[in-house]
Amino acid sequence: MKEQKVVFMGTPNFAVPILEMLIKKTNVILVVTQPDKEVGRKKEKKYSPIKEVALKNNIEVYQPIKIKNEFEYILSKKPDIIITCAYGQIIPNELIEVPKYKAINVHASLLPKLRGGAPIHHAIIDGYKETGITIMYMSPKMDAGDIISQGKINIEQTDNVGTLHDKLSKLGEELLLETLPLIFDNKNKRIRQDESKVTYGYNITREEEKINFNKTAEEVYNQIRGLNPFPLAYAILNGEETKIVKAKINPNNKGEIGQIIEITKDSIIVKCKDQSIEITEIKPFGKKTMTVKDYLNGIKRANLLYKEFNNE
Repeated sequence: MKEQKVVFMGTPNFAVPILEMLIKKTNVILVVTQPDKEVGRKKEKKYSPIKEVALKNNIEVYQPIKIKNEFEYILSKKPDIIITCAYGQIIPNELIEVPKYKAINVHASLLPKLRGGAPIHHAIIDGYKETGITIMYMSPKMDAGDIISQGKINIEQTDNVGTLHDKLSKLGEELLLETLPLIFDNKNKRIRQDESKVTYGYNITREEEKINFNKTAEEVYNQIRGLNPFPLAYAILNGEETKIVKAKINPNNKGEIGQIIEITKDSIIVKCKDQSIEITEIKPFGKKTMTVKDYLNGIKRANLLYKEFNNE
């Protein structure tokens, strides 16, 4: 595969194993990633994880502000194929159609399920039992291109966004390595997506981060792990926003919805629609993540008992 000229487009950590594999196995001539961010009070520039990998391997980096207006330079490199993974901008049709082997995308769901920018979060939040990676041809419509190959994994009850992210990133690397030779030999499948089975996993909104205890305990549990470690679910405790980092389902079904019905030495138990959610790790407003045990040691426990989380 070394003779094929590859342009890779990606930005976050999820795409790193995929780019590293491509550098070893193919001829990556250009890496396209999002512009550098300014962070902190000193507004220091922060490179994307993909840019870090490219520079480490002496590969040219291109960072257009708006790819739809700045794609000509990519075409001037005359790539045989463009491979994208979590790039972060809509790819113009000119990039999709011109390369010999077109443009393909590595997407973190089993399309047509969970099109959009946060498929890993929603796979857990929405209670999916399995998910996977889809390698597909790019199309003008978001995540709607023909499917080339797919790989599945189960979602375990102990998975959160962090663990599932890492599993899918590795799966994406492996599946792409298996799929590229088929594409270059013109032996790959091309399966049209079934539009009747489409679901969406759009980027998480601020409203979706807030816990609604009127939902079932399983739904609340899925929301908590589906937002851990980023951006984290939250509720209002003692008048302050409190991030809920870890929890488990508790069978207790007594008490009022949203009410703290019990405090143990290392957990706070809150009534949901059916059962309860037992919170074991939190991040109080303006503080670091801590166990509930440490949190309780720093406050008067009696001030919490039988008080409600704010669902408004």
